[in-house]
Amino acid sequence: MSYKKIKKTVKNFNIEEICNSGQCFRMEAMENGRYRVLAKDRCLEIEQKGEVCTFFCEEADFETFWKPYFDLERDYALCISKIPAEDLYLTRAARFGSGIRILKQDLWEMIVSFLISQQNNIVRIRRCIQNICEKYGEERPDMYGNTYYSFPKPEVLAELDEDELKACNLGYRSKYVVRTARSVVTEEINLEKVAKMDYAAAKEELLKLFGVGEKVADCICLFALHQMQAFPVDTHIRQALEQNYADGFPMEQYEGMQGILQQYIFYYELKGKKEQENV
Repeated sequence: MSYKKIKKTVKNFNIEEICNSGQCFRMEAMENGRYRVLAKDRCLEIEQKGEVCTFFCEEADFETFWKPYFDLERDYALCISKIPAEDLYLTRAARFGSGIRILKQDLWEMIVSFLISQQNNIVRIRRCIQNICEKYGEERPDMYGNTYYSFPKPEVLAELDEDELKACNLGYRSKYVVRTARSVVTEEINLEKVAKMDYAAAKEELLKLFGVGEKVADCICLFALHQMQAFPVDTHIRQALEQNYADGFPMEQYEGMQGILQQYIFYYELKGKKEQENV
């Protein structure tokens, strides 16, 4: 493989913020200051100094896979500029998480990841996904010849007993993943068709899957299908909306970018307030 150092100057991009934003569970900081990203069956390393990012990968992969994965062609500064100055809460949240981008991830991987995410924390979700990849994924060599594992295919997981993934620490979520894999393999749900649907239709289809509720469906729509009107609501988001938007969040004001703002709010609630308390 001909790995390249592909340098790009990217505004509103912070790999640490993206890694910790709760939308991707196979991204990690390395000892050398780089970040490693595993997605589907690919592996990437990325190094960032200010606005200059160096992507270590094959050139063709960068253009066809990683550029859309990191949503590099969207103007996030333009999105932030649409927040009115009088909305002090959202202004603070967007400023704090201004380096976050909405990743365009694999649909199957996101379905499984967010089934696992239910009633779970980020550290445990990462471990669960690592476990199933190492046990049921395919071995691949990275740029140094070390082994990493692809995300397991639905055909592999569909063959398991419903409780078999408990050995990978999934607990009761094991049956969600196995039954969903069977639904995909039997084409009870056709992922290629879902990928071409609009937001409302895709969400309706995803809700048919065993274990998928409103929040999980919205996460899949946002982080896999890049449907930016999706606005997943979990405990963090619900509390933030109750405290700061008594009359409801002005969704219509932010048409087509609601999901971006959701990530700023989520990350601010998760990280920003804690950092402010420690100052």
